[in-house]
Amino acid sequence: MSTLADRAEEREERAGSEGREGRAEERAGGGGSARPVEVADGYRAGRTLPLRVELVRQLKRRRTMVMGGLLLALPFILLIAFQVGDPGGGNGSQRINLMDTATTSGANFAAVNLFASAGFLLVIPVALFFGDTVASEASWSSLRYLLAAPVPRARLLWSKLAVAFGLSLAALVLLPLVALAVGTAAYGWGPLQLPVGGTLPVGTAAQRLLIIVAYILVSQLITAALAFWLSTKTDAPLGAVGGAVGLTIIGNVLDEVTALGDWRHFVPAHWQYAWLDAVQPQLDWSDMIQGTSLSVTYAMVLFALAFRGFARKDVVS
Repeated sequence: MSTLADRAEEREERAGSEGREGRAEERAGGGGSARPVEVADGYRAGRTLPLRVELVRQLKRRRTMVMGGLLLALPFILLIAFQVGDPGGGNGSQRINLMDTATTSGANFAAVNLFASAGFLLVIPVALFFGDTVASEASWSSLRYLLAAPVPRARLLWSKLAVAFGLSLAALVLLPLVALAVGTAAYGWGPLQLPVGGTLPVGTAAQRLLIIVAYILVSQLITAALAFWLSTKTDAPLGAVGGAVGLTIIGNVLDEVTALGDWRHFVPAHWQYAWLDAVQPQLDWSDMIQGTSLSVTYAMVLFALAFRGFARKDVVS
């Protein structure tokens, strides 16, 4: 009996020692042989939170429907404004700008809609879709349950990032498409009238409009990345969205301070209307290339901070 008891004690001591060593290796991240983690049958980390599920969830959100309705309504509001007022009545000079050409064709009307909304209105859906996506889950206290599903943190962020990018792209494409249809019905289908004089054929005008939409999307990456980073830092969706919009407005104000000189070239807002070079007789890429490089650089840093911070965050909401 004593021999059996001694052997049992030895087994318990050996098991306890191995358990302590395993825990020490896990804490230290040591190179000891790690035991495989048991997972449920059929579990695949890459299949958690499918994009179609996240997309359907976001499309059903009331804020998505409201934002879509506002973008659909803007071309009709501008159409009424041009019908009621005099398109060139408030110029006060002989110089023709893009706004004065709004009623010449559907292409010009679409370009004017982009010009009128690029500075602020198109910032809101981007900030909303990127800033609300993670913070809203935390505010609903559902974020920890998603992670306990278990959805890997990186997978969760990539899914939400992809859906937010898709919705933002849809918003930026929806406005000029509706404006083009409304403008064509009201003013006819024709070439793009340039503010400096001359016209662009319909085919070239369509290409230029695509370039404009693409550049506006790239220029909004900073707002998107800033909103997404704030969304991973706070449980208040309004704080993330409002913070991104507020900082974007501050950037616009700083760009107006001419005393900053060349320092304004590092302000993203300085390049937000570089796409106006696309409505010139000869397409000039220089300013758009500078604006794109600045926007992509800032966005990559902010997205990296979002993933890094969320991977280490203690999620309790």
